Amino acid sequence: MKNLNGAGRRLLDTVRGFTVAQRTIALIGVAILVLGGVALSNWLGRPTYSPLFTGLSASDASGVVAQLAKDKVDYQLSDGGATILVPADKVDAERLAAASAGLPSSSTTGYALLDNMGVTASEFQQNVTYKRAIEGELAKTISSISGVANASVQLAIPQQTVFSDKQQDPTASVFVNVATPLTTDQVQAIVHLTAAAYPGLKDTNVSVVDQKGETLSAVGGSPSGSASEQATTYEDATRAKIQAQLDALLGPGNSTVTVNATVSQSSGTTTSKTYTTPSGAPVLSQSSNTSTYKGSGAGGAAGVLGTDTTSTSTTSGSGAGTYSSAQGVKNNAINQTTTTQTITPGTLTSQSIAVAVNATKAANIPTSTIQSLVAAAAGVNTKRGDTVTVAAAPFSNAAAASAKAALAQQQAAQSSDNMSRMITAAIWVVGGLVGFVLLVLVLRKLFKKPEQDAVDAGQLSVVPPASPLDAVLAGAAPRLQGGMNPMAGLPTVPAPTVAMPQTVPVAPRASNEHLSPFERLQADVDALAEAAPDRTAEYLRALMSEGTGA
Repeated sequence: MKNLNGAGRRLLDTVRGFTVAQRTIALIGVAILVLGGVALSNWLGRPTYSPLFTGLSASDASGVVAQLAKDKVDYQLSDGGATILVPADKVDAERLAAASAGLPSSSTTGYALLDNMGVTASEFQQNVTYKRAIEGELAKTISSISGVANASVQLAIPQQTVFSDKQQDPTASVFVNVATPLTTDQVQAIVHLTAAAYPGLKDTNVSVVDQKGETLSAVGGSPSGSASEQATTYEDATRAKIQAQLDALLGPGNSTVTVNATVSQSSGTTTSKTYTTPSGAPVLSQSSNTSTYKGSGAGGAAGVLGTDTTSTSTTSGSGAGTYSSAQGVKNNAINQTTTTQTITPGTLTSQSIAVAVNATKAANIPTSTIQSLVAAAAGVNTKRGDTVTVAAAPFSNAAAASAKAALAQQQAAQSSDNMSRMITAAIWVVGGLVGFVLLVLVLRKLFKKPEQDAVDAGQLSVVPPASPLDAVLAGAAPRLQGGMNPMAGLPTVPAPTVAMPQTVPVAPRASNEHLSPFERLQADVDALAEAAPDRTAEYLRALMSEGTGA
């Protein structure tokens, strides 16, 4: 406690010795430390928030917020109010509280609708409730796909009747609110998932639309985009393959490729039949018919001819004649092939490719060779109407020179930017070091132990007795210059009688010839206190008690 009080006194004395500037700097430093400590404690004491519900509608979010306000739980809103965040240690309790209050209302969709159905529900109510249950379950499942914030599914189920020989197929429409664009595979997954959830629902009867109004998959189509998007995708892929081949052959920048593709968006089914006669086919059935006629007539008889009929006729000179006819039919075995083909959207109907090469680089390469390479890389089909055109012409170097100059300028700017960053970093480092040095100097000044003022004894003329130690023990007082005794006029107090050892071991010390008499006296007292501290303390206590009259 004494050490603490002593340190406090020294600190107070140090602060009192500051100048105005030093006190100002010290106050600013203390204020910064206090503010930093408060900010750090607030940051460390801040709770961690976790999502309570996501993808909420406006009505559900309002109900959940009211429930949190009732429970006096802090919350945060994000995603335009669709996501509610609460402290991590309150998530489970608040979810149970919201569920007991029937929030969010979307939790009562899906197959949960069937739990509240009574036994008196009509067939129509049962069918509608079952359809709503399937729609709710599909919506929750699709919302679990990465990139889908929430979804809504509508099923169009036609009424089945026995009075019609042709039944309509069910269809489905899916609305998705996406946070990130969906890939083709994700759209196909949504289509297949929806189609497999209801009997008789086909992939081609599922439509998927996003919140921007873009059709990701159309009924009767495919989830690969519109015809223009499919054509653009094919053109980009084909151009990249051809350009890579030409760059390897002629070098980069010595060729350009343009691809124009026509993609069909129609869909349907085609059926074709073909017949072939196998060699050595057996006769399945055979029939023949023969007829003969006899009579008289002036002009004879005329025969009836046919493809599979054999007839002969004979006439006589007297007018009498005969007619005979033979017919035969054979049914041979034949092969019949029936082909059914489904036409899907996105089928390539034709493409035209135009290639321009640098005449300087392609001087030794025939144009036909380049054309053959391009046709092979693009899968050109001349029967389909595909065409490939290759032309050699001198290329302009202006674009290359401009690009080179722009690249050099960009590199120079980047180098200048890097140099500026290095200079800025160096300035910050040097400034930080200077600030650190200044802080160290200020701290050393703050906590430096104040030096004791030297005692100027030049004006004192100490007349020591024969021995300074004997003078102290005898109670003699030093005399000032001029023979004045500072103790004159005071009552004389006899020195106390203290039993001192006959021989006091004193540690050897250096010669004190160069010291003043007062300094020699102080050195002797220190040596005595060091050699016999207990006896010295006892003597001092006795001396003090005698001096105070105790």
